[in-house]
Amino acid sequence: MTALEEIDVPEVREGVDRETIETVHAMSGKYKYGWDTEIEMDFAPKGLNEDIVRLISAKNGEPEWMLEWRLTAYRRWLQMQEPRWAMLNYPDIDYQDIYYYASPKSMEGKPKSLDEVDPKLLATYAKLGIPLKEQML
Repeated sequence: MTALEEIDVPEVREGVDRETIETVHAMSGKYKYGWDTEIEMDFAPKGLNEDIVRLISAKNGEPEWMLEWRLTAYRRWLQMQEPRWAMLNYPDIDYQDIYYYASPKSMEGKPKSLDEVDPKLLATYAKLGIPLKEQML
């Protein structure tokens, strides 16, 4: 039995060669960078629409021109079709089942120094490799 015969291969479009399938399979498995954090978060509602775009812009304290730029980009995105050039079959992405904004609740009221920041948040920044100077922004 070959390695390919042992693999539970999802449906693949015609034209994909054995080497490609074996390479993709060899790379699969548990995502080595995957982890989560126990920081309490404040989420916007799931889904993407103009109200969510406005909410994100307001939460970020952005100027009106930036909001208009974001809304123009969002409206353009609505007219686009997802490319299907990769010769793979995968489930459609449900863009209305995604959170597009989240922020740590401990950041409410913006701490004045790193001593006031939730230690779990600092640990998350460390895991992400964010330098201390950037953590202070």
